Parts: sequence; structure tokens; C-alpha cells
Amino acid sequence: MKQIVQEYRSGGLALEDVPAPVCRPGGVVVRTAYSLISAGTERMKVTQARMGMLQKARSRPDKVKQVIQTVKQRGLLETYRLVQERLNALTPLGYSLAGVVEEVGRGVDEFAVGDRVACAGDKIASHAEFVSVPRNLCVPVPDGVELQDAAFATVGAIAMQGVRQAGVTVGDTVLVIGLGLVGLLAVQILKATGCRVAGVDFDEGRIALAKACGADVALDRNDPSLAGALDELTHGIGADVAYVAASADTADPMVLAGELVRDRGKVVIVGMVKVEADWRIYYAKELSVVMSRSYGPGRYDHNFEDKGIDYPVGYVRWTERRNLEEFLRLIAAGSVALRLLKPLIVPIDQATAVYDQLASGDGRDVAMLFRYPESAPRKHKVALGQGRTMPDTAVATVRVGMIGAGNFATGTLIPALKRIRDVRLRAICSARGLSAKSAANRHGFEYCASDYRELLADDDLDAVVIATHHDTHARFAGEAVRAGKHVFVEKPLALTQEQLKEVVAAHGEACRILMVGYNRRFSPLAAAVRDFFSQDGPIEVVCRVNAGPLGSDSWYQDPEEGGWRIVSEGCHFVDLIQYLCDSPPAWVFADMVGGHIPGRQNDNCVVTLKMANGSLATLIYVANGDPSFEKERIEVFGRGRAAVIENWRRARLVSGGRTKKVRPSRLGKGHSEELAAFVAAVQAGTRPSLTFEDAVRCTLATFAIRDSLNSQRPQDCGILPDPQPR
Repeated sequence: MKQIVQEYRSGGLALEDVPAPVCRPGGVVVRTAYSLISAGTERMKVTQARMGMLQKARSRPDKVKQVIQTVKQRGLLETYRLVQERLNALTPLGYSLAGVVEEVGRGVDEFAVGDRVACAGDKIASHAEFVSVPRNLCVPVPDGVELQDAAFATVGAIAMQGVRQAGVTVGDTVLVIGLGLVGLLAVQILKATGCRVAGVDFDEGRIALAKACGADVALDRNDPSLAGALDELTHGIGADVAYVAASADTADPMVLAGELVRDRGKVVIVGMVKVEADWRIYYAKELSVVMSRSYGPGRYDHNFEDKGIDYPVGYVRWTERRNLEEFLRLIAAGSVALRLLKPLIVPIDQATAVYDQLASGDGRDVAMLFRYPESAPRKHKVALGQGRTMPDTAVATVRVGMIGAGNFATGTLIPALKRIRDVRLRAICSARGLSAKSAANRHGFEYCASDYRELLADDDLDAVVIATHHDTHARFAGEAVRAGKHVFVEKPLALTQEQLKEVVAAHGEACRILMVGYNRRFSPLAAAVRDFFSQDGPIEVVCRVNAGPLGSDSWYQDPEEGGWRIVSEGCHFVDLIQYLCDSPPAWVFADMVGGHIPGRQNDNCVVTLKMANGSLATLIYVANGDPSFEKERIEVFGRGRAAVIENWRRARLVSGGRTKKVRPSRLGKGHSEELAAFVAAVQAGTRPSLTFEDAVRCTLATFAIRDSLNSQRPQDCGILPDPQPR
């Protein structure tokens, strides 16, 4: 399919051939008929992307802080590579469209194939021939409403949410500052609500459109008669509400709002403006200032938008989905007329020219739509060429496919694979398609796909690397080994006992290598410490992890998708402990710092692990420390020796009063070494040093930790599920 994409480094835009997205449970796939070009928002994105690197840094100080923090933890060269990877990635544009349902996902009963729908969502309702949309970001288009009008629904919902935040009633006077697309739609919605409306802008064409849309007064910002005209409209009272829909890098819209709103009036901020004003004016009038967040309640809520969990109408009357529906109802009733905006409709194959006009400031049209062909093919696989050329001396080349194209896959795993001379990058897959195409372009894969089954059916593929969200690991790994592929799956192997039993059964049937991404045991520093304690006898290990906090909206914190962090991330350190002790965990006892926190994930815990050979270990996993402090420290004692690994930068080995310092040739936590070990095992047809049994025992131990935290009792780590892996 065709999709408009942008490279953030240069700001360059292209119409790319991208695999069409797959249909996900709880959503639908829509064939796009029209998508809306939001001139203000998309001009800003294009302009920012075309800035120089210094300008980009100045515009996003939050990102600069993240880079500095990464340098402290991962080193300058690694951080530079990660930043370059992000800058070179392709990103989608667009967030409002209308089309026809092509496929319905599991659990969705309100839509059927052939339904006309309007869709919303940044990076979801993109400028693409096909989109995959969660149910709560998709609404039916009423009979009598044209699809080109329905494509305005998202911006209409943004305008409507601002009106709801204003709390206006019949007879109120509203001053709309900024007569772009949102402002002009707000004019029509406010008139339909029974308000008197005054509009202000610098552009004569937009002022004329505001009058056509029903504004009682519409004037230039610098017109000296502006205050007098508003006084006449309100009989000297002033506006009840200032609706700030402007996009400006100055505080002028806020200053104007304060001057023209009545005593104890309200200022509603819908556009992107500097929230600065004369304190004396706002104080003297006791003005209320209210922000309007996008298109309504539910926005930015993972449970609402991605998982389809609606808010009860008795508690939240107007969600973003209901705002979308109401805007379409206003169109159907004739209360909002999009023809008044004189939208410019452009075929999708002329997209780059439209964006060039936007970036140059030549595009004067307020409303613009892309039109799509009705017969575009829906392909889940796109070929790119021959891929990375292998040296003539390469033997037993391992042809690798990647399932998952997120930041970790593209920033860590793929670069590590490219350092292995006998690897051929065959295919890469992501459910939405674009991230796979972007990674394939950058790293030299032969084809990209959106459906992972394309890779499993590929006879020219020897092995797959799975780096998707945690809840899919066991299923994808099981299907892949049953399809005859060797598998490297990122941690965790599974989130539940049921998932673990399924992947164990698949591995037992298939006789294929299945290795889990417990990379730290492959670090040269970990190997040096283990060799240092190579004599028989138990040891003590203290593993401290300053993991840092995660936002409540992180998918890691979703118990179904990410699992609790001690299972999905703490498993790294359980495996490292069993590697250093050369023994699996026998039982564990764990407790949370501060106990359970209702409604939240508590990521702070201390775990005691008793190993089968008598060794003891303490895992301190916390997210409440200072993230600038070193992240990981591992101390080992026993047999008259001591050792410490300091944040994977160096190790100190102490024996007989003498200290030996070990530094790796390159900073890292073993990712390159673990993938090299996997490839070598595939080439030789032998078991990797990290066996499947090791991974299963580690997974069982993390489940036992979870059970111990819930029961506040020690827990046995259990035995390997039947059938026994081979």
C-alpha cells in the first residue's frame, strides 16, 4: 500500500510502498477513502523535522536530557548510534480519515465489512491506503454524510471538546481567536449551540470564511474597531469566553483574550500558544483558564484507545469517541457544513507537493483532503532487493528474520546481528508495516512484512528473532519452532504458566533451537567473574538494580501485555544469578518495599534466592531511586574471593589482597555475544550454552517470586513442565 512518511533527520517526505497493516483483536482494518491534512499541526511537524540538529535540540530540551542520561548509562558511542537510529526512522503523518471497513478483528461486534467509518488517532488514522484502528477510535458514518466530510471528524471532535470545556449555554458570546480549521469548525459548533460568535485572525481569507460559517463579527487582530465591535455585540459586557484556537509562539492570543473577556469570564486554550499574560488583568477580572485536551476524555489512555475499554456514560458523558459521533451527527443535521470551507481535494500521489507548499507557507487552503483509489491492493509483504551482501568467504550463512521492529530491535538487536559475518538479513515484520519498512530500508533486509506468518512460511529463512511485546513471545516462539525455524526470543519467555506450558510443548515437538535473550550472562565481565569462582562450593551473590520509574501509561505496566517488571525484566538478573552460581534456583522469598500499592504496580522489591547447590543470592530491584545513579551492580563472595561488576563498565576481582581490574573491549551487556552464540549454535546444529531448560527454570523462578510477593511466603521454584524439552 501507499503511505506518506517522513524522515525526522532531514524532514524529507515520501510516498512509500509499505506492507498493509494486519487486523488486530479489538479493532478493524479500514480502506481509506479520504484523509484530512491538518495544515497547522502537519506544517509544524514538517517544519520541525526540517530544522538543523541544533534547532531540533533547542525545540525539545526534554529529549536532550534523555540523551544525556543515556550517555551516562550506555556510553557516548552507543548513545550516538541509538540517536542516529531514531533520527533515520520513518514516521507516519495524519490523524483523521474516513473509509470503508475491510476486515473486523476478534471481539468487535459493532462493525461489519463494508461499513462506512470515520477514524482518529495519531500514528493510527494516518495518510495511508489501509489503516488498523482500535474500536474506540472508529465510529460509523451516518447515512447522508459523504466520506469526504466524515474525514474531518477528528478535527471536529477537537473543536467540540474545546466547546465542552467552555461550558457555554444559549446566548453566551464567544470570541474565537485563531480562524484556522479548528477555529472555523468551532464557529459552526458554537452557532449550533445558540451562541453569538466573534472571530479574530490576521488572514483576510479566513476572516471571510468565518463570516460564511456564521460568525456575527469577524475582524483582523489589528483592526482598531475590534474592541468596539465586541462591545456592540455584547452590549458592553465583553465576551463570556475566549476560545483560543490559534497556534503561535507568542503570548499575544492570551493577552488579547484577557483584554476582551468579561469580568469572571473564561479562557479556553485549544491551540498551541504560550500560556503567558498580564497577571494584573487576569487577577483583576478573576478569569478562569481551562485547557482543552485533544478530542476528549479517553485521549492518551492506553486502556481506552488501545484496549477498547469504554468509560461508563454515567461518569463520563462525552468521550473522544462520542465527540466524533456527535460531530458527524451535526454534519448529518446540516448544523455543520464543510462545503463552506471550500476544501481542496488532492490525489494521494501528489502528496509530497502539498507538503512542500505547507512547509514554504504558500499553501493558503484551510481545509485539504487526500483522495485514495478504490482498488488499491492490500499486500502484507513488500520486497526491497537483495539485502545485505555477504562476503564470498562466508560459510553456512544463517538467514534471519526479525519479528518486531521497535526501538530495542532496531537499536540493539539488528546492529548486533549485522556484526556477525555469517548472518543474512532476510526479512523483518511489524504489525502496522511502516516500522518494518523503515528498518528494512536502513539495515538491508530483503523484504518487509506486516504478517509474521509470511516469515514462518518462508523456506529461505533459517531462524527468527522475536522482539515483540511480552504477551506475544510464547505464542510466536511456539508457532515458529513448529514451522521449523530456530528461534531467538527476547525475554521474557512467557508471562503465565499456561503460556510457558504451550511453548515447552512446542519446543519438545519441534527439535529446534529455542534460545531466550538473557544477554547479561554473555557479557565478558560476567564470564570473567564466573571463571574467577570456578572451584566447587556455594557462593553469595548480591545483585542490585536501580531500574528507574516507568510511566503509568507504559505498556510494560499493563499486566496482560507487559507483565510485572520482575517477570518481564527482573528475569535478566535471575538468570545472571543462576549463571554465576552455576545452579538453578530452588526456592525464593520476596517482599515489596512499602507493600502493595492499590491500583498501581509496585516495582520495588527484595528477593532472596536459595540455589540448588546451596548458594544464596539477594536481588534488590527498585524503581524509586535516582535514575542518574548507576543502574546495575553485582557483588559476588565466596571461596576466599570477592568480585564486583560496576554497571557493566568494569569488574574488579579480589583475591589474596590483590585486585585485578577487567574492562571489556567495548561497552555492552552481552547482546552481541548472545546473538553470536545463537548463530553459532544454528550453524553447528548444537545446543546453545544458554539452554532452553535454563530459560524455563529462570521463568519458573520469576513466577515463584510473583507468588511469594502475593502470599508473603517462601515459594518453591517448581519443576520443568511436561513434556521435557529435548
